[in-house]
Amino acid sequence: MFGKKQQDGSPAKKEPETSSSPAEKSSGDVASSPKKMDGPVNKQAPAPPQVSVTVDTAAMLAGLGDALATPNTGDPDDSEIIRTKPPSSPPKKSSGELLPKPAEFFPEKPVEKKEKKPSKKDSEDPFTSKSLPASEGAGKKEDPASLSALRLQRARNRIWLDLRDGIDLKALSRMDGKAARNEVYSAVEEIARFRNLDLTPAELQSIGKECADDMLGFGPLEELLERDDIADIMINGPDVTYIEVKGKIERASIKFRDNQHLVTICQRIVGAIGRRVDEASPICDARLPDGSRVNVIIPPLAVDGACMTIRKFKKDKLTLEKLMEFGSMTPSCAKLIMAVGRCRVNVLVSGGTGSGKTTMLNCLTYYIEEGERIITCEDACELQLQQPHVVRLETRPPNLEGVGEITMRDLVKNCLRMRPERIIVGEVRGPEAFDLLQAMNTGHDGSMGTVHANNPREAISRMENMIAMGGLNLPQKAVREQIASAVNVVIQVQRLRDGSRKTTHVTEITGMEGDIVTMQDLFVLDILGEDENGKLITKHRSTGLRPKFYDNARQFGVEKLVLDAMEEAYD
Repeated sequence: MFGKKQQDGSPAKKEPETSSSPAEKSSGDVASSPKKMDGPVNKQAPAPPQVSVTVDTAAMLAGLGDALATPNTGDPDDSEIIRTKPPSSPPKKSSGELLPKPAEFFPEKPVEKKEKKPSKKDSEDPFTSKSLPASEGAGKKEDPASLSALRLQRARNRIWLDLRDGIDLKALSRMDGKAARNEVYSAVEEIARFRNLDLTPAELQSIGKECADDMLGFGPLEELLERDDIADIMINGPDVTYIEVKGKIERASIKFRDNQHLVTICQRIVGAIGRRVDEASPICDARLPDGSRVNVIIPPLAVDGACMTIRKFKKDKLTLEKLMEFGSMTPSCAKLIMAVGRCRVNVLVSGGTGSGKTTMLNCLTYYIEEGERIITCEDACELQLQQPHVVRLETRPPNLEGVGEITMRDLVKNCLRMRPERIIVGEVRGPEAFDLLQAMNTGHDGSMGTVHANNPREAISRMENMIAMGGLNLPQKAVREQIASAVNVVIQVQRLRDGSRKTTHVTEITGMEGDIVTMQDLFVLDILGEDENGKLITKHRSTGLRPKFYDNARQFGVEKLVLDAMEEAYD
């Protein structure tokens, strides 16, 4: 394969170069012949013969290593594999010595086997599974539970992709809920049969339910929404979800596929009531079909992914009787609150976040007479009134152009033109407090609202501050006089540190003394201690004071309820 040396020691004749492709030239550079070195030659020792190496292109393409390893039958010196650098930097030779062996120029490194890295396509494929290396897999036994989970996940992904590509969503949207779910279940069974998937009937039913929830409902949230013991659902990104059960927060096991899946569910919830949530409007308040309140905030404001908080209502509407069973109040306190709801006094429900203000407001409305016309104003309708004559109003956020916003103050003003007998404001949080006080002072007795405050005295201060937010330059004394004449009773609810929700105060506003609003407590909650399980020991106590609204109670025939509540203090 290599050219032979000239026997007389003269340099070999240079063979004419043949045209070759660039790939062949680059391959030939590896085994090209060294040039003759300039400089003095040692006359005492004959100059070593030059070696001319020709390149066998076919051998290079077939496999350079095998071609070079073939022994030459010519001169023994040619049996050495000669590798040189490209002709631009020829190696120097010393006198009386042949070219160094290839190991001196390029010491051969041990060949390391590189594992094939998974491509991007493989990483995105949900059906790609990593197998253990032979050295590891031979000595380890697979966990049957993990194998079963892997098998179920692969089947779930396969069914979901086929179902998404094959089912007609437009036809599905025209069906009612039950028929659409049955159609999805049938499609899942057909796909499993066609793909010959190894699934039990229970697994197939579970996958069918997940697919139906994803296409027709709220995805993984359906599992939590079906539970009646959950009060709050807090989603902190696609992988982290917490729930509140019996006053304690714990982590839930549900997960979303990715952040886009969670954002899609959020958009489906807010879109049902004509609102939107996107990068231009990343914050939105909405509600579920059962009235549960929903707050959504998405990136870029939510750094770790979309966040959603759901204040979930129980399927069975709460009443004062059920609150007594839960220990939120005593029977005597419940009788007083029944009288408050019946005799058309103006009520303000005060409390912190998650303390049960809306629940208490719902319980109060249960005792409103059926013939009364009630108008409610809310940011997101969540009140559940049982009376037949109810008009529900809801605020509206601005559109894409930033116009068209309807505030709570606009709704309260409009209520006055709708012949209301009672006005109920879901949450007073701004200048609408002044309009509500005006409504209470102008013949709309029995109006109600909620406010965030820690105790009844602070609730009055909060009302003052919210009126000041409207830019009304009213003297402080005038504002307090209007509050004292408009609001009759403040019911304070609180969530205690053991997770229980209690009615801590039933306080009546009696009037003004100078610049101070005077109040008297009718019922208070005393905390006596803590038991061995960490539960607080509490006791509701009646002060025995006669309420100022006792004359109203006599007009509506509920004075006996008021007297029974007062008698507890003297037993």
